[in-house]
Amino acid sequence: MTETDGEGISDLPPSAKLVYKVLEYDGPLTQKGIVEESMLSARTVRYALERLDEVGVVEEDVYFADARQNLYELNDVPAEQADPAISD
Repeated sequence: MTETDGEGISDLPPSAKLVYKVLEYDGPLTQKGIVEESMLSARTVRYALERLDEVGVVEEDVYFADARQNLYELNDVPAEQADPAISD
């Protein structure tokens, strides 16, 4: 699914919303960093990142300190896609 399919952050599972908030507060992180900050399992974080990628709110870059890992950060999310229930 993509953001044009009508799915937004509010339609995501709680784990994806938590990962979204972790990235919002702590900035770009590796998957390992997200696991440490969120206290979710690595598998759950992978799933959450996939879902966030499907709705187009997360960006994946190369982590230059360790090329085996990726760095995840939030894209600019359109206002109509943001969910007031999970925003500041």
